[in-house]
Formats: sequence, structure tokens, C-alpha cells
Amino acid sequence: MANLQLSVAVGNYDRCRPLFDGEVQIDGVAPVFMKLSPEEIFFRAFRNAEFDICELSLSSSTLKISENNFPYVCIPVFLSRMFRHSAVYVRKDRIKCPQDLKNKKVGLPEYQLTANVWVRAFLNDDFGVAPEDITWVRGGISEPDRTEKIALDLPKNIRLENAPPGKTISALLAEGEIDGFVAPRAPAVRREDFKDIGWLFDDPQEAATDYYRKSKIFPIMHVVGVRRELAERHAWLPNALFKAFSASKDLAISRLEEMSASKITMPFVDERLQKDRALMGEDFWPYGVDKNKHVLEAFFAAHHAQGLSKRVVAVEEMFEEGMLESFRI
Repeated sequence: MANLQLSVAVGNYDRCRPLFDGEVQIDGVAPVFMKLSPEEIFFRAFRNAEFDICELSLSSSTLKISENNFPYVCIPVFLSRMFRHSAVYVRKDRIKCPQDLKNKKVGLPEYQLTANVWVRAFLNDDFGVAPEDITWVRGGISEPDRTEKIALDLPKNIRLENAPPGKTISALLAEGEIDGFVAPRAPAVRREDFKDIGWLFDDPQEAATDYYRKSKIFPIMHVVGVRRELAERHAWLPNALFKAFSASKDLAISRLEEMSASKITMPFVDERLQKDRALMGEDFWPYGVDKNKHVLEAFFAAHHAQGLSKRVVAVEEMFEEGMLESFRI
């Protein structure tokens, strides 16, 4: 029987490159890879379910599951994880600490973006700044008039307004019309031209390290989804994907350890790898449900508390049933 020819839309990450290069095969699948930006993948996936297999926003997936209207089933492959203390920019001439954001205006590209859910969660939990304490201004980072890819029905105490037509949130921050900016990308301004724009946390890595020590949470941004009808028709497919993506990630990490020549264009790679393992353990980027259950449950609780999902989604609702346990030798 011929392998299934399936479209696979994911970012161009080192942890996927062994799949792209054919070093790691997906059992039973002849993949057609499309290396696209997250914004393009998510827009096309959540508007039209265009891909057979794709990277998905954790927040958008949670929202659609809570509405019982999700065309994909997820596998616990977390292609993107990131501490988001570096995602918060402010006018340093008026914002000195997180609590100064109360009763201020903060721009964001979409209220429901996963990065923004995590930021609002730590602002609330660690600094007492609740989502309703801020006026959120929605707009594009570098292109104006951006809207939510998924329609939202937020509680009345959440103040969300649109940026003026033709204005980006980057421009509003530069002009001082808003006080802060939260997004997965940096503001589209020349920061050397705007000395008053900077990170909320002077040392985001130190802030994120303290956060991890307290919570043991390495925030998940993206999961992998397979079209529901395919998973139902081919019960073996979700496990085949999990196996292949896991092998690809393991191979990418093993290559970071080969220090005869650095595999990425950065200094101190080996030193950074050792520090990360000292903080987070050998398996610092785990896939699978068991090792990530506390992270997922924290996210689902925050997602609901911020008015995005109408109920707290359970971990078992997100992932294909066969992903909740695995064989052992």
C-alpha cells in the first residue's frame, strides 16, 4: 500500500530539520512540507483548515475545543516553547515596574494569542496586574488594521479596543499613544531612534529564570494537529507523527552537543546548554502529555480566567486518545 501523501505546515525549526531532510521518516506518510510563518499557518488553519498536519496555536486550539468546533486533533508535540518575559515592551519614561501598567493602555496584535495569554497570567499571578486592569489596544505590529483570526466573546470587564485605522501598535508605542506592547515579535520601530522604548524587565532572562524556579513551567506556544477526519480514518497516524517529531527533536538536540564546530550561529552554545540543563533537567524540551500536564493545566485555567474559553478545557479533550498513554519496554 502506498504511503499517504499529506501536507505538513510547520515552522523552519532545527527540531524539524531531520524530517525536512528525510533523515527521519514518518511511518506510512509521504509528507509534503511547507515551511511557513506561524501567522500564515494559523490564519489558514483556523479559517479554512487547509492543511492535513500543521503547527497550531495552543490558545486558538483551546478556544475552538471549548466551543466544540475544532477540525483537528492534537498530538503533544510542542514545536514552539518560549518564556515570554521578553515579549513585553513599554515606554520606559513612564513604566518602571509591572504594577505601573494598571490603568494604562497596552497594544497587542490579537487578544487571544498564546504568548499574550502567558504574559497576562504572570502579570496577574506574580505582580497583581489583572487583565481587567489594563485597556488593551488591538492592531498590527507592522501592518495596520489587523483583526482576530477567531471571533471572541469576552466578558464586559475586559476593555479591548481597536487601534485607529491605518495605525500599527508599533507606531502608537513610538508616538506615546499607548504605554506598553505585548506580542511574539518586537515592535516594528528602530529602537535606537526611540530611547524610551525597552523591555518591561531589564533582564528578561533573569525574570524568566525566577518564574521557572517557582512554577516549573516552560510555556508551551504551539502544538501539532492532524485533521480530525484523517485521524479517525487512520488510527495509526497520530502515533506515527508523535514518534517522528520526537525522533527529529532528539536528533537536533544531540547535534547541539557536538562542539567540534557550533551548529548554530551563536557564541557560548555549549555553556548555554549546560546552564539550561542545570536549571531544567536533561529533557528540557519534553514532548508528551505526562511531562507537560502541569503546564497545560495552568494554561487552560488562565485561558478561561481571562475570558477566552467559556469553560476550563481538560487535557484529555485536546489530545487524540492514543496520545494519553504509551508503550514501554
